[in-house]
Amino acid sequence: MESAPRLDPFGATAPRSPPIAAVTARPRLWVDRGAAVVVRAGGILVIVSLVAILVFLVVETSPLFRGADVAPGRALAAGDGSIAALLVEPRLSHLAALDADGHLRVYPLGGGSPELDVTLGGGGARAARAMTEEAEFVALGADGVVRIQPLEWKVVYGDDRRTVTPSAGAPLELALQPGERSVGAFAARGTPALATAAAVLSDATLQLVRARTQVNEFSGERTSEEKRFSAPAPEGVAFLALDPEQKLLYGASAAGGIYAWEIRDDGLHGPDRADAGAPVTALALLVGGRSLVAGHADGSLSVWFRLHAGRAHTELVRAHSFDSQGGAIRALAPSGRGRSFLALGEDGRLGLYHSTSERVLWRGASGTADARALALSLRGDAAFVAGPTGVEELTVRNPHPEVSLSALFGRVWYEDYPEPAYVWQSTGGSEEAEPKLSLVPLALGTLKGTLYALFFALPLGIFGAIYTSQAMDPRVQRWVKPAVEIMASLPSVVLGFLAGLWLAPRLEHVFPGFLAAVAVGPLLALAAGASWAAVPPRLAKRLPPGTEVAIAALALFGGAALCIELSPFLARTFFGSDFSGWLRDTTGQGYDPRNALVAGVAMAFAVIPIVFAIAEESLSNVPRTLSAASLALGASRWQTIARVVLPAASPGLFAALMIGFGRAVGETMIVLMATGNTPLLDFSPFNGFRTLSANIAVEIPEAPQGATLYRVLFLSALLLFAVTFAANGLADVVRERLRRRYAGLA
Repeated sequence: MESAPRLDPFGATAPRSPPIAAVTARPRLWVDRGAAVVVRAGGILVIVSLVAILVFLVVETSPLFRGADVAPGRALAAGDGSIAALLVEPRLSHLAALDADGHLRVYPLGGGSPELDVTLGGGGARAARAMTEEAEFVALGADGVVRIQPLEWKVVYGDDRRTVTPSAGAPLELALQPGERSVGAFAARGTPALATAAAVLSDATLQLVRARTQVNEFSGERTSEEKRFSAPAPEGVAFLALDPEQKLLYGASAAGGIYAWEIRDDGLHGPDRADAGAPVTALALLVGGRSLVAGHADGSLSVWFRLHAGRAHTELVRAHSFDSQGGAIRALAPSGRGRSFLALGEDGRLGLYHSTSERVLWRGASGTADARALALSLRGDAAFVAGPTGVEELTVRNPHPEVSLSALFGRVWYEDYPEPAYVWQSTGGSEEAEPKLSLVPLALGTLKGTLYALFFALPLGIFGAIYTSQAMDPRVQRWVKPAVEIMASLPSVVLGFLAGLWLAPRLEHVFPGFLAAVAVGPLLALAAGASWAAVPPRLAKRLPPGTEVAIAALALFGGAALCIELSPFLARTFFGSDFSGWLRDTTGQGYDPRNALVAGVAMAFAVIPIVFAIAEESLSNVPRTLSAASLALGASRWQTIARVVLPAASPGLFAALMIGFGRAVGETMIVLMATGNTPLLDFSPFNGFRTLSANIAVEIPEAPQGATLYRVLFLSALLLFAVTFAANGLADVVRERLRRRYAGLA
């Protein structure tokens, strides 16, 4: 039954309006559904983005830890089966082979007859070896003469192709003791200006011959000088090796002795001796001539350095070692670049290693029976094994040999270092520089910068939020909260600029005063609070709002200014007039103007607004009824804050701490500009540091795409991602537990 029409107050019949729900339900439903879809899509997009970033970082870094791929290639019919040494053109266009008859032939790797055929003479090559770095062969003839034959690779570009033409340079000859034909171990290196040969003669003497040639730049006249030195040879020396600078001579014996002589103008000095612990069956120098690789009869390998243990004392130390690969090591072939080397065993097995990372990159069979010579290309991307039937080519894919977990996160014994150390040095003065890619100094620098930033930011941010939300007059809050939050809009580059160019030099001159201000500041704040509490309530009510804030600010700034003015007096009283000199004389450390304290102060300005905003919001969201109830029961204002408000707001306070931690961990520009940006391994506040994020910003413009440094930087980004993700995950767990624990308070 229809209801009667509704009458208005004046008696007129009013038209019936439909229910409100019938008019608004459908549009509101569509709006609610659309909002839900947008929110859900946004959440899913955030998760997908995080997963995509993680996957991308993992994909970019995973090749670092892959081993080398070695695959058999072409079989080359080079030589007559008596090849004694091999040398490869750097671009893999030609292969040079020196046989036992003293014939040097250069074959194109694409196939064909030799493009160069040179006879060294001297009745053949009783022993020979190839020097990859210098592109030369060294052969000991049957007549007792050492011949050094350099090769030259002339490269011509034209018609969209590259043409490499091999040629033989002028040979260098160094005659050992006249009439001496029974020569044991030998070694030689030579340049047009200086050539050196060393050998163990039949009378157990070690003889050294040096030929020096000088050319008059005006007349072109050539002057030659030859010197001979001899010394007793240690018993059983079977291998010798000369460094590229011809200043050091290394030797090894079948009994396991390792020796090093220093070559001076007046003869041989030494030797330094070390015991390898196993008979030595092969010896070679890595690129640069500072690392000596020894192969042993048990199939193991060791890498040795010559270190200065004092001004006049040197010693040989075993820096790296590798487990046995099988049979005794017959031959070693170092790469002309990097610290990779190839080892051939008596059983025909090959092993590819990297000395710095102590990484076994690959092991496998050579495929050549009775292999006699071995060569590794300059770039380490191909290997050649010579046997009775020819030469076998091996294709090597080994993009990142210098990276391993021990090289990234462990102590590594680098060349010329007195002991194993954590070092980051991505580039060196030459290609011979040893890669130093330890992430430990960068991780420690990140932690160091974060701790110093939080040391200043957390007390100011948390206690400032407590006072602002719980004790400050609301009329003053309207000015203080926006002023602090505006600090968050300051660009990091501006803070870094001010810290590096303005704060750092001034802090160096007034550092004692700065220390005094940091120590006296909390006491002045307490004194200001006590002074305000002592003001009679009647007088306090008459004063304008914010008077207590002005008193505290005046006390803090006045105390800081007084400490700065007294800085010279404090320096004379406690540090003997100069703090930096006192620090250097007392601790042995210098004072770097751009140090961790400067960076910590600057980073604190970036972290405080975030910590303050989140903490203040959490404290303000605690129901006022809880505070009122506590005060009504007789608790003081401080007891109410400490036992009621802080526990109820603890999840938000912990979130403020963790978000401030994440902000400090990821800071880049302030660290770049306010510190020395040096990857040092210490927690001293007076030294600079380098963080993972700053290192990425510094190194990535110079890192070739896909190279080792490029991928290590992505690994640094992955570590930062993992640290922040773990910190946020821990924060969520702790927050949830705190929320459950204090849920009853709200």
